[in-house]
Amino acid sequence: MQVELTRFRVKKGKEELVDQWMEFLNEHMNDALLTLDGEKMFVETIMRDTMGQHDYLYWYSIQADDGDSNSETERCIDSKHLDYFHKCIDITYRPKNLKTEVVMIPQRIKKQIEAAAKEEA
Repeated sequence: MQVELTRFRVKKGKEELVDQWMEFLNEHMNDALLTLDGEKMFVETIMRDTMGQHDYLYWYSIQADDGDSNSETERCIDSKHLDYFHKCIDITYRPKNLKTEVVMIPQRIKKQIEAAAKEEA
């Protein structure tokens, strides 16, 4: 099981576009959730913060070890999501993968995650 938290910097001037992006994902949540099975992604959360003069987006995820986090399916939701990503994320800033120190998941939930990881999508 992979538990990750990654920080991406938002391009200056794209803050309102990020608002639209997050609104789009929330409005199309059912479609977004359908893409997670193919990636064996159990939890994906996007958080936002401002530090200094920059906005940052943080991706928190729990995924099966053999999950495909780079899945670029042809689904409309994925292509729109990736379009927003490319327009909003500052590629000159290297994404920061925060170091996982402790993962606290109750055993009953962990067993369900492990069972789901074994299922075929």
